[in-house]
Amino acid sequence: MRASRAKAKTAKPGKQAVLWARLNPQVTLQPQPGGALAACFNDYAIELGRFSAGTIARAEALREGLPLSSFASKSTLDQEIFRLVERLAQLGLLEFPFGDGDANLFVIEPQTAHYWPRPTKLAGTDNIVLSRFAYLRRRGDDVVLESPRSDALFRVSAPAIAATLAVLSVPQSVRKLRELHGLPSDDLLGLLLDGQILFKADPAREDGRRGEGDDDLVLWDFHDLLFHARSTEGRHANPLGGVYPHVDHIAPRPAVRPSWDGEKIDLTHFHAQPGPVSPFTELLQARHSVRDYDDANPVTAAELAALLDRLARIRATWDSDDFGPDGPVVSYAARPYPSGGGAYELELYLAIANCDGLGRGFYHYDASAHALVRLDVEQHHIDATLGAAAYAMDVEAPPQIVVTIAARFGRVSWKYSSLAYSLILRDVGVLTQTLYLAATDMGLGGCAIGTGNIDQFEKMTGLPFHVEGPVGHFALGRPGPQASEPSTTSTSTTG
Repeated sequence: MRASRAKAKTAKPGKQAVLWARLNPQVTLQPQPGGALAACFNDYAIELGRFSAGTIARAEALREGLPLSSFASKSTLDQEIFRLVERLAQLGLLEFPFGDGDANLFVIEPQTAHYWPRPTKLAGTDNIVLSRFAYLRRRGDDVVLESPRSDALFRVSAPAIAATLAVLSVPQSVRKLRELHGLPSDDLLGLLLDGQILFKADPAREDGRRGEGDDDLVLWDFHDLLFHARSTEGRHANPLGGVYPHVDHIAPRPAVRPSWDGEKIDLTHFHAQPGPVSPFTELLQARHSVRDYDDANPVTAAELAALLDRLARIRATWDSDDFGPDGPVVSYAARPYPSGGGAYELELYLAIANCDGLGRGFYHYDASAHALVRLDVEQHHIDATLGAAAYAMDVEAPPQIVVTIAARFGRVSWKYSSLAYSLILRDVGVLTQTLYLAATDMGLGGCAIGTGNIDQFEKMTGLPFHVEGPVGHFALGRPGPQASEPSTTSTSTTG
């Protein structure tokens, strides 16, 4: 959640810059009966809990900001206001200015829930350098500094920050930076390190790509990681989904493209004589998105097993000596659908709400063993996955099964440069259509889902978002009585 704000003045030289907590400008705090307090924004109200009259009165100061250092006191009032501020931060309703109280060097805008700034401690011997994923851009009237690796972005007010980034295009020791006139303090550098705009260079690793992060991060191109983080839910606070951002300014584009001028050849004259329609043609014509499911008669474990066998079970594996006897051995595995470069990087995870023969839970499909492996996942994460699918599909009840299509990114980016992520998305499209056709052929209903939360998947699996993460979602269930025919009025992202 963000709002445009007039450009702040630059912090004055000689004054100590500190970190503040400030209410997001789109949020208001509304006292409720009985000492309760609610946060209100965009026609929503979230209960924050009950607080003393003194805390509610002091909370008004969050409109302008309270220094984080003011929460260090052990007084009851300070501890209670800190509890309120923590609650607001958990909900992503705060921003964090860094300045002297009169003006800011920058304002930190959280991009994930639960963000809290924790400046990295620096030693004079540390070498720091700009991340290859960091970038500076214009956003409306603001200049923002961000990275797909970061849980927050920085709304920049001070020109000195841009100068600092230029200096840090090559590794610099903290001791040397402290000696340079006009460069930021350790506190500012520590916040940029916490935001993964900067990182501590490891002399044991090579310069360049291998200097930042683990081997899985090395495999990513800048534009691929940016697209992955910003085109789905979980790691940014931008508007997401069917919000019609241009409805007041630009006319909607027609469903059918206007025809080009030129000779038009009627292809119906080339058709063969009418005859029996092939089973494949019937299957294609029958395929449509199903959002209504018969929960009294759910998918069975036997049906799910048969579907996964047809869809994704590994048919064969082999090794290749593409790089000769002294090079690495590359392994391959064949599955029923095509995959770019034979990578087969996609994995299936199933959030099961209602399946006859399987308990509610979160499972990984082991395509080699043709088995489901149940993961130890907290129930509220499963509920959130199912609830988010229902919301995206614009239905009241969650699907019987939500299939998360996840990618092992390094499987593709180890080979391909500049197009790895686009290849993965092509594979997702192929697998999604295969899911549709296989489900339709078995009399089951499916619906592709356009959004998913990569941060939540990371919490459920423990896998960093750049190692393995969701790139597609699909709802599955037995069609209900209202789902027998394709809808012609749907406004969702699938047909």
